Amino acid sequence: MNDILQTKPLLGTGIYTVPDIALILGIPYSKALRWFNTFWGDHFAKKYDFAYSWNVDLIKAVNFHTLIELFTFYQLSKAGVSTRELIKAHDILSEQYDTHFPFATKMVLEGLRTDGKKILFEQKDGSIYAVDRTLQFKLNFIKEFLKNLDFDSDSLATRFWPAGKDKAIVCDPHHQFGQPVIIGTNINSEVLYRMYLAKEPVEFIAELYEISPEKVQDAIDFHKSAA
Repeated sequence: MNDILQTKPLLGTGIYTVPDIALILGIPYSKALRWFNTFWGDHFAKKYDFAYSWNVDLIKAVNFHTLIELFTFYQLSKAGVSTRELIKAHDILSEQYDTHFPFATKMVLEGLRTDGKKILFEQKDGSIYAVDRTLQFKLNFIKEFLKNLDFDSDSLATRFWPAGKDKAIVCDPHHQFGQPVIIGTNINSEVLYRMYLAKEPVEFIAELYEISPEKVQDAIDFHKSAA
């Protein structure tokens, strides 16, 4: 596969621990930890001889692309797809698109569908098949979160807008190791939220960091919803 093997944190790739994953993606901590260890730490790592995680001060962490894959897993799981089907689809699409991160790749994400049981894939010619070895055709599908991602020229996800692109919060591996920041800045959104919790007025926080009160409120709302 063409992806660069990452055995330690690299600048611009992001660093996300399980608590970070749970916060940013809104996934229950226990589920994020189980998936993190079982799938990317075990199954995928062994199958492709690829390190999807590394230790940061004895704490396991993953990069931005694995974060996005976890989000894709979660969305499809919420739609009713079993973990067995998720793993099978990931394996097949990894081989088909020659990447360790199929669920963070634009071509794959644009084609993903589900009928609530199987993962389906719609090709550019409009044909839809189940992502299994039978390639049976299906038509029902659901797709939601692709619009909250930005992609690079290689079609891999580069930025994630966890609250939607109409809000100021973005996860960009080139800023604050990929932690949620205010768009166009290096201001960590959690810093603004902690000031709010300390009873600082929104207008004061905005003036202090030279951003609009609306952006401060976006940070507050994001962390409130994740609390």
